[in-house]
Amino acid sequence: MSWELADVGISGEIIENLQIYLDLLKKWNARINLVSEKSLKDAWTRHFKDSAQLWEHSGDGGKWLDMGSGAGFPGMVLAIINHGEGNRYRFCLVESDARKCAFLRTVSRETKINTEIITIRIENLPFQKADVISARALASLTDLLSYAKPHLKNGGFALYLKGQKCGEEVEKAKKMWYFRSRLFPSSIDSNAFVAKIWDLKRAI
Repeated sequence: MSWELADVGISGEIIENLQIYLDLLKKWNARINLVSEKSLKDAWTRHFKDSAQLWEHSGDGGKWLDMGSGAGFPGMVLAIINHGEGNRYRFCLVESDARKCAFLRTVSRETKINTEIITIRIENLPFQKADVISARALASLTDLLSYAKPHLKNGGFALYLKGQKCGEEVEKAKKMWYFRSRLFPSSIDSNAFVAKIWDLKRAI
């Protein structure tokens, strides 16, 4: 295992559940396209550690909504960490692909993580009243804010894993939205960022 406990500062139980997750990812990826074969070779860093860094920016608890969950990054990784850290949040993962949802439900069952998984397009999702919303590799920041606004509670915030053009995306999003933001350098990619967004209001 290449993910040392001291490297991420999380418990052995969490690591064991993430290992179960990784084994299932490799097994299912041979049947359906969950992640690229290239990224699968370095999944601990490319997918698991990348997702896990959002936990550093989590709050006091409530409902956590992960949009466009795909193979579960970042939502399922964070749900596993949340379980090991005392279940501060109730996790809901939204994904339109039924096959990927079947995979996520298998991970949830095998790790014994109580996670709600909804098979639906984001545009059709009933209001969720989330305290935190997350997404990775889903859409531009402008579109992500449009997806988030109906589901984000007052006082809530969004966390997005974004690439090197994150700053440009923030400036472009400000043409349509009022919001406060802070960009944190990614812990695994010097060209990437974690974008935290709050006080979101439509500008036009």
